[in-house]
Order: sequence, then C-alpha cells, then structure tokens
Amino acid sequence: MMEPLLSIIIPHYNGVHHLPPCFDALRRQTYPNVEIILADNGSTDESLELTRRDYPEVNILEIGENLGYAGAINRGVLHANGQIIVPLNNDTEADSGWAKAIVDVLARYPDAGMVASKILLFDERDKIHSAGDAFGVDGIPINRGVWQKDVGQFDDDSYIFGGCGGAVAYRRAMLDDIGLFDEDLFMYMEDVDLNWRAQLAGYRVVFAPQAIVYHHVSATGGGVTASYYTGRNTLFVLAKVLPGFIFRRYGWSIVRAQIKIASEALRAWRGEAARARLKGQFAGLLGLPRWLAKRTSVKRSRQVSNAYLESLLTDVNGRSKKPLEVHG
Repeated sequence: MMEPLLSIIIPHYNGVHHLPPCFDALRRQTYPNVEIILADNGSTDESLELTRRDYPEVNILEIGENLGYAGAINRGVLHANGQIIVPLNNDTEADSGWAKAIVDVLARYPDAGMVASKILLFDERDKIHSAGDAFGVDGIPINRGVWQKDVGQFDDDSYIFGGCGGAVAYRRAMLDDIGLFDEDLFMYMEDVDLNWRAQLAGYRVVFAPQAIVYHHVSATGGGVTASYYTGRNTLFVLAKVLPGFIFRRYGWSIVRAQIKIASEALRAWRGEAARARLKGQFAGLLGLPRWLAKRTSVKRSRQVSNAYLESLLTDVNGRSKKPLEVHG
C-alpha cells in the first residue's frame, strides 16, 4: 500500500531567522512522503529569497497579503496534494520521527480525524507546552500539561478534546467534510473552533506522544496582538460552536471566567496587553449577533450525544468531567 502524503503547511510572515531551524528539522524526517508548503502572508524580509536559495524542496505559496494564520493555512490546503494536512508553526523544530509518528497513529486509529503533537519548549526541552488541548467547563481552552516537566505523564496514546494548531495533523477527508479554518477569526482560537466542529461531527482526536515538536513560545505572536485576538475570538467561538446544553449547565462558570479576565485586565490597565484584552472582549460582544448566526450550520453537522460532548470538558481541577467514551 502506498504511504500517504503529508502536506506540511507553514504559515509565515517575516521572521526569516525562524526558517532554517524549521526547514532543517523537516529535512531530517525519517518519513519520506512529505511535501512542505511555505504559505507566505506577504513577507517583506529575506524569507522568500532564503527559501528559494537554500531550501529548493520547499513549495512557496505567495499569498501577497497578510491573511493571518487561518487564511494562510486555508490557502495552503487548497494548494496541497496530501491526504494528511499538517499545519506547523514556523518557530518550531520537529523531532526526526515526528511525521512518521503522525502516520502511524492515524493508521492505528481509523476513527481519528486529527492527531495532536506533543509540543515541548524549545529552550527547555523537558518541559511541556501542549500535550494536546482540553476545554474547561468555564469556556477556557487549556494546553494540557502546560509548563509541567515531561515525565511521561501523557505518554499513552489517548482520545482528547483537540490539537493545538501550532503542530497538528488533520485527515483531508475530515476537512472536506467539516470545512477549513474560519478566516473571520484571523488568528488565535481557530484551532479550538475546528476542534469543536470535528468533535460535533463525530471525528475523534488522538494525542501522539512520539510526535514531538519543540516550540519557541510566542516567538511570532503574543503580547498585544495575542491579547486582543484571544479576548475577541474566545467569545466568537463560544457563540458559534458551544452546544446549548453546555451553556445551560455551565453558563455561570463561563460568564464568571470572562468577568474575571476583564477585572484582571482593568486592574492592569496601564499595560498595553491588558488594554488589548479588554478591547478584544468588547469587540467580541459587539460581534456576537453575527457569530450566533453561524450556529445553524454547526448544529446541522452534529452526530454525537450530549453525554459524549460533556465527557470532553475539563473541570476547574484539570480533570475530565467523565471518561471519554465511544459516541452514542
């Protein structure tokens, strides 16, 4: 049987210094059937020149304008040939066995539409940034294991809520079914939106501990930009995809979490990031009618029970509400 093609899509805007470590790591992959696409959002530095000169195996997709993370990945998917679509941040270094681990997990779990990588810190390689994503009953997404020392506590392949978009793999067939990233989000939370849409449509998500990627946290984002878009997009995603029964059951926890975030930002008002977070939340509230209107198409795609969806949630102590079980 022919090995599936992995299309690795790297969204990029300037930051040329990130590219050599990223590309060099992809050259070292033990899995041979890979294509690499640099989805460039109109870089004005030496990124394209360096790629053409030193990494001719990389396919350059010149978008010509900054469409954000979501737009860059979506254009890359349309350009890609692979049966497996793999978004990867440019400020990463993938372990040599990363791509093979993804393929192996998808082969073992035919019900999985998505594989989450183990993302470790670039400069502290025994410390976790994400062992896949969880989702709290308070409506806040969670990087599983974030800042914990990696001692194998997540090393059994397991069904989880979702994958972190900085290093995740999707079956193309799943994306053809549920759609690509929502470009209205621009950047941040687009992976959480897709995680929910995948779960609602009946696709499982598997964590692959051998699919290791090292990441410079917030090297190409963070700060004011991250604060604004996270503040805004959290509300947008909750309005669009969170099932109604979860709002009814945990609505006060969700509202309280947003009030707490706003209160903390007000106390830190002199900081730019705090002001950006508040502006994002305000923009999110103003945009709620349009995002509530998007719920209709999401609801139509639902294939799973309330009990299964509740099992995806994590309580305030980091524990799943219920063991993840088969769909029902």
